[in-house]
Amino acid sequence: MSKANKSEKVSPELDTPTDLPQAAVDKISASLNVLLADAFALYMKTKNFHWHVSGRHFRDYHLMLDEQAEAIFGTTDQLAERVRKLGGVTLRSIGQIAKLQTIQDNNEAYVPPREMLRELMEDNKHMAAAMRKAHKLCDDHEDTGTAQLLELFVDETERRTWFLFEASRQESANAA
Repeated sequence: MSKANKSEKVSPELDTPTDLPQAAVDKISASLNVLLADAFALYMKTKNFHWHVSGRHFRDYHLMLDEQAEAIFGTTDQLAERVRKLGGVTLRSIGQIAKLQTIQDNNEAYVPPREMLRELMEDNKHMAAAMRKAHKLCDDHEDTGTAQLLELFVDETERRTWFLFEASRQESANAA
């Protein structure tokens, strides 16, 4: 079913057919676009910390953050393409990312390594919670394709959170 007449947001040339109601497409697309903006923001913050980490654990942190940034970036195309598969419109600019992101930037001249890891851990926890919220929205609208994608991304995000937690723990302490 074409939605060109129902939504002015989607150009007729980009009107992807779907069986989902327009209201569901709009809500799910909006939710995924916030996740996409946050993925770009988290990617950039992770790369920032990767480039600026220092100290005795430099090599381990540098490599871990690069690996995590790559994984985060890997979600961006899948999120954007999912929006398009549903017939929605996705992000078009850095400005739009800045408007939608809920992950806060870190522009400090220096951040101690442990603080970097703790901040990224909290940001990843935030992402996992937002993904769960988006998953609920998908369940409510019977969008199993997006829900399955989000399930995979939640698991990957929880893995990053775990690694950041373990790497940021104090020496010989069991507390964070």
